[in-house]
Amino acid sequence: MRTHPHTSTTVRNLGILAHVDAGKTTVTERILYATGATHKRGEVHNGTTVTDYDPQERDRGITIFAAAVSCTWDGHHVNLIDTPGHVDFSDEVERSLRVLDGAVAVFDAVAGVEPQSESVWRQADRHGVPRLVFVNKMDRVGADLDRAVASVQERLHVAALVVQLPIGQEAGFRGTVDLVHMRALVWGDEPDSFIVGPVPEALSEEARVRRRLLEERVAELHPAALEEYCATSALSAATLTAALRDLTRGGEGVVVLCGSAYRNRGIEPLLDAVVSYLPSPADMPPVRGTRGAAVEERAADPAAPFAALAFKVNATATGRLTCLRIYSGTMRKGDIVLDAGTGRTERIGRILRVQADRHAETDRAVAGDIVAVVGLKGTRAGSTLCAPEAPLVLEPPKAAAPVVSVAVEAGGSAETGRLSAALARLVEEDPSLVVRTDTETGQTVLSGMGELHLEVAVEKIRRDHGLRIAVGRPKVAYRETVVRGVTGLVYRHVKQDGGAGQFAHVVLDVEPLAAEAEQAGEGVFEFRSAVVGGRVPPEYARAVEAGCRDALAEGPLGGHPVTGLRVTLTDGATHSKDSSEMAFRAAGRFALREALRAAAMEVLEPVAEVVVTVPDDAVGGVLGDLAARRGRVSGSAARAGTTAVTATVPLAELFGYASRLRGRTQGRGTFTARPTGYALVPEAAYRQALAG
Repeated sequence: MRTHPHTSTTVRNLGILAHVDAGKTTVTERILYATGATHKRGEVHNGTTVTDYDPQERDRGITIFAAAVSCTWDGHHVNLIDTPGHVDFSDEVERSLRVLDGAVAVFDAVAGVEPQSESVWRQADRHGVPRLVFVNKMDRVGADLDRAVASVQERLHVAALVVQLPIGQEAGFRGTVDLVHMRALVWGDEPDSFIVGPVPEALSEEARVRRRLLEERVAELHPAALEEYCATSALSAATLTAALRDLTRGGEGVVVLCGSAYRNRGIEPLLDAVVSYLPSPADMPPVRGTRGAAVEERAADPAAPFAALAFKVNATATGRLTCLRIYSGTMRKGDIVLDAGTGRTERIGRILRVQADRHAETDRAVAGDIVAVVGLKGTRAGSTLCAPEAPLVLEPPKAAAPVVSVAVEAGGSAETGRLSAALARLVEEDPSLVVRTDTETGQTVLSGMGELHLEVAVEKIRRDHGLRIAVGRPKVAYRETVVRGVTGLVYRHVKQDGGAGQFAHVVLDVEPLAAEAEQAGEGVFEFRSAVVGGRVPPEYARAVEAGCRDALAEGPLGGHPVTGLRVTLTDGATHSKDSSEMAFRAAGRFALREALRAAAMEVLEPVAEVVVTVPDDAVGGVLGDLAARRGRVSGSAARAGTTAVTATVPLAELFGYASRLRGRTQGRGTFTARPTGYALVPEAAYRQALAG
């Protein structure tokens, strides 16, 4: 049993973010090796990494599940989460960002900022997570730090503060010049060889120029640095470090470092930057939660009342493992805590420091820690655990709406019950998966964020539970929208069956929203009341809105949810005895259903931005295939013998595209896709999808 050796000021809660194949997992492995947490360098291609421990991750060579690991560097305790890079698993990234204080964004030195890199960067923006940038793969042919930095500034619109100059290019990359302390760091062929020395003579002039540019950029952004720069025409290393720390934590700038994780070059300076520039839990603002109707703040103080957020649950065969971020107070083994959402109490069993799929037990955890707990029976991802005498509800991570569905069926009637239990455990681990029973067909439908997401989920059930599962063709989540509305639709809801009756009279206008709102797809609906003279009281108008929202669940064309419309209540009437909120809610529901049947409606389908990277000689075939899939090409860019084609493609047309692309390009083509909203679907394509 270990005691707790650190405080919230010496903790760094860190995420590794990036596009697929930028090298996140390799960076994580090298950090573990450099800090002594592991004694052998794991490799993605050999299936020997610590964080990609799931059999599917090792088979596919990608990160699927966010994995937490712990290590120490320079007296600091680093909790590190390696996040997935594939868009289908962006919900794992979202849950991780909710509990992190900082992140390292890893970019490829050849490709720069790629589409999914941009997506996870925007996710981090929404959570206000300070970041560093690590430009990886500096040893690759075509690696160019300046070009990668330019893409950071152009695509992410952030002030890039480059603190290193590479020593050597491509295969000759062997080290960096530290522009803050004006020294050279050179790595040898052995993994542990690392020498600090003076700046090489051949690079001394360029290093001086770049240091000057760094000072000028920092002085433009930081008042204290500007004051020193105006007084002395230079910045000391101490002032520069302090200014970089402030700019990073405030989000005004991002420190850029470079290296080659695979060759183990550049990891130690990256760890130094994590400690120097990224915030500790004590540096973060107090966490805000609700206590009844009041908003309450709690600082990262071990002596404060306990509050923690559960952000991940692993439902293993031997029990439930719940990952917690502790925001305030202290948690000890055996403590009784309150699940603020359900009102039930839980007992803390064992407390574990997580090393991916390996764990080390500890006796307690304090504010700022990320740990796993054994023994919680009902706590779900997003639940708040707190001291029973000081309840608090923290905002949970928001789960994205699923966009792809498949029907799943047990291979035999005897396995139906086991399949239901397996699906329940799967949804418990991954809230972005949704299981429902189709009321018309009786089928069990599994919905998720993409084809790969569902494929991984089904394979996990097969492997973990030994079940035979039949899987139907994926179906996308269609929506319906109004393209031409109706005006002055009158609906009277009158019901008299003994006793108090029901009466509600409403007049509605229904119109489409702007095209860009229609494209957004999920939940785009506006309601307003233009009734004058008190003919419909405000509480009844709110009931009409609730009824209209009820009617949005099923549209008249195919029973799909309705989006992209505005409803205006223009008139109505009440009865002194028979009118009620229930009557007006029913009137709103039936009136909007009638209005939608009278309006001109169209079906929307989810679309994705696809970036296909292929050799130059395969571009023609790829363009033709995208056109056949109803794709609209929006641009292309040449990169060292390859071309990256950007197109918008209906999600339904991307099923099976990975294998088709591999066949067309002899395995040399790759693609990424990220959902971008909804677009009108041609009637012929919609009918074909329903028939298929």
